[in-house]
Amino acid sequence: MKQEKKEKNTEKVKAPVHQRKNKAKKQATGEKSRERLKKLQDEIAASVEKATAVKPEKAKKEKKKENKKYAKDSKNSKKFENLARFGTVSNIARDDNAKVRVIPLGGLNEIGKNITVIECGDDIIVIDCGFAFPDEEMLGVDLVLPDFTYLRESAEKVRAIVLTHGHEDHIGGIPYLLREIKAPVYGTLLTLGIIKNKLLEHKLPFDAQLKVVNAGDVIKLGSSFAVEFIHVNHSIADACALCIDTPAGKIFHTGDFKLDLTPIDGEVMDITRLGELGKEGIELLLCESTNAERPGYTPSERKVGKSLEYIFSTNSDKRIVIATFSSNVHRVQQIIDTSARHGRKVAITGRSMLNIVGAATELGYMNFPEGLLIDISEIKRYRPDQITIVTTGSQGEPMSALYRMAFSDHRDVTLGRNDVVILSSSPIPGNEKLVGRIINELSKNGVTVLHDALVNVHVSGHACQEELKLMQALLKPRYFMPVHGEYRHLNANRQLALEMGMDERDIFISDIGKVLELSSKGARFTETVASGKVLVNGNSIGEVGNIVLRDRRHLSQDGLIVVVATVDIYSKLLISGPDIVSRGFVYVREAESLMDDIKEVAQSSIDNYLDHVRVVDRVALKTKLKDDLSKYIYAKTKRRPMILPIIMNA
Repeated sequence: MKQEKKEKNTEKVKAPVHQRKNKAKKQATGEKSRERLKKLQDEIAASVEKATAVKPEKAKKEKKKENKKYAKDSKNSKKFENLARFGTVSNIARDDNAKVRVIPLGGLNEIGKNITVIECGDDIIVIDCGFAFPDEEMLGVDLVLPDFTYLRESAEKVRAIVLTHGHEDHIGGIPYLLREIKAPVYGTLLTLGIIKNKLLEHKLPFDAQLKVVNAGDVIKLGSSFAVEFIHVNHSIADACALCIDTPAGKIFHTGDFKLDLTPIDGEVMDITRLGELGKEGIELLLCESTNAERPGYTPSERKVGKSLEYIFSTNSDKRIVIATFSSNVHRVQQIIDTSARHGRKVAITGRSMLNIVGAATELGYMNFPEGLLIDISEIKRYRPDQITIVTTGSQGEPMSALYRMAFSDHRDVTLGRNDVVILSSSPIPGNEKLVGRIINELSKNGVTVLHDALVNVHVSGHACQEELKLMQALLKPRYFMPVHGEYRHLNANRQLALEMGMDERDIFISDIGKVLELSSKGARFTETVASGKVLVNGNSIGEVGNIVLRDRRHLSQDGLIVVVATVDIYSKLLISGPDIVSRGFVYVREAESLMDDIKEVAQSSIDNYLDHVRVVDRVALKTKLKDDLSKYIYAKTKRRPMILPIIMNA
């Protein structure tokens, strides 16, 4: 009897759960379900906010109010268009004959210039378009862009450019891509706010279509794609993952993400929706790999706030200068809040910092207490302990604001013993030497320098191993392709997928230009399309290639020798010269004997050529002169300077 009663009670407990599951399943295709889930999300965020004492609810409401106001004011703008919600159901019919091509044009086996093309039939969508910083061997190069050849040749198929977030390695190439193709650009409010400023700087010959979406929106692009935006946490506000519905199944692109349960804005990653999509079925997961080698979880951004509070408290008698990524809006907001609590005015310097802070403030993503912000030129009116300076230059970039401060070249700021400089970032791979140089120079000037190796002033915006596993566990993809990182990062992410039980045959480590095709028959690599690097040097785009870089490296390593001679091609006589000019090879005054020998070899080479030809060919003469000099100089010095012969007609 008691057993029967117990069973009945068990049934009573289980019944509501079953009912809720059925109800959720029935409502999954309607707007009502989305509203319910959004309400649940807000409740979670509110409870987290209350438990961790985040910003007051009033500030949060003001932010939403400002966002709505801006979107409303911008609704009819040619350059900034607000989208109506499309609902939550894509309605892309499955087609057993459809072939969906996934083509990374950047971001694989490298850091930066992330861009992925997804193609089906006559429709193409482009996910992100960033740039990369040049490495040490790219002398004189400012930026590195993806090769847009494939998109240029298929421009009529491009339905949209869809953006995950506003970091340079994901949006920095947009102004250059829009010169090649005309397509609407979809992104969240802050992302497009940053892009809008970029486009104004680049002065495009036409008005770009910038279309605002919100997390939860679904947009249909062409007849083949529907893209849903899903909120994730990252080191910039308004970051989204993308679920792309196609005739061959759903493709999920994580963008850059991490799991932050105590985010600064109180908006936790939409785990609920990820779980729903996993139940619906994900054909292919494209997952970022930046921190795939790091075990555990990425710490919350709120950890930085605690460190800042400690630093401000222990350095109350000093001026504080903080260098961080300009795009890390939440980090800057924490600096502002901490400065306000300690009675400090905030001055901002650096063009990118000013631009992004301005855009974020205008759009309601940042809040300055009245009277807190001052112009950098006004800092001399205050004591050092009353000032916080927020600046660019955390990566040691030459000519950045912090770089100029370190080398005493900043117009308004001179650093010394009464200053504390905080590098609130970690060096991007390849920038370690630049950052080290700045730290050394600041230390020479008596500045106290605090960085991530000494105190917790930075946390990553990228998922570590356990978060990457969670993403796979929620989505349960049929196929997996790691993206966003060098090969070691991609391979580490592959190992995590294997640990999660995926078959090795269902995991694809790709490369830029390599086409992964999805169809009813499965997934496989097919062909390779045009891809690579396009170098930007000043106003020159693509004109600097491998040959130019080779010559620049050659010049930087061994220098240049110029040989000038005047020849009468008709009488086959050397009229004047040869004169030898050296740049970057040897110091002439200390190597007169060597220079005299080089001159003799040059003269002998020219005379020998003129004595043995019937008709003077200047090209052939230059070639012989270069060969003879190169052999002699290498035998004497073991160096190969660039030799530039100049043969003039008499």
